[in-house]
Amino acid sequence: MKAIAFNGSPRRGGNTEYLLRKVLEPIAEAGIDTELVQVGGRPLRGCTACMRCRENLDKRCSVTSDKFNDHMAKMLEADAIILGSPTYFAGMTAEMTALIHRAGYVAFQNGGLFARKIGAGVVVNRRGGATSVFDQINHMFLMSRMIVPGSTYWNFGVGREKGEVAGDEEGLRNMRDLGETIAWLIQRLHAA
Repeated sequence: MKAIAFNGSPRRGGNTEYLLRKVLEPIAEAGIDTELVQVGGRPLRGCTACMRCRENLDKRCSVTSDKFNDHMAKMLEADAIILGSPTYFAGMTAEMTALIHRAGYVAFQNGGLFARKIGAGVVVNRRGGATSVFDQINHMFLMSRMIVPGSTYWNFGVGREKGEVAGDEEGLRNMRDLGETIAWLIQRLHAA
């Protein structure tokens, strides 16, 4: 059993990473393996629309000049995939967009590799735009036939400066609940 979180923020140790760690805490406490992968701030190109993944059907992207195929392999191993991004002009970071586009397309072309995995989005915003990012992440999960758990509110926290999101008590309660729900779902799926 495993849950993996991808941090789309280029700011290591920032608010997005903080919230992702808060989601992973109750999952780890339940005895489930967890991993946090840094995506933001590292080169990750977008989909080139070469269509080779449709031809090769090898669960990989033909572009091998970045870490995407490593990320994809980790996604395939996981029971739960948690994607986190700060809000940039009411959208995700470029790296998170690239990860979603490529992973979603490779999974789709290879017979729906993400079907019935758990998918959760985590978003940070300074003031607004978080629901737009949350929707963008969830659209990939839903069209991939993934299980999207609910929580006490939308999965976002408020903060701009590094560490500021730690003062968002409602956001932190939501992350804890989300992690507990993901752990519960993973355990139920493995019991079936």
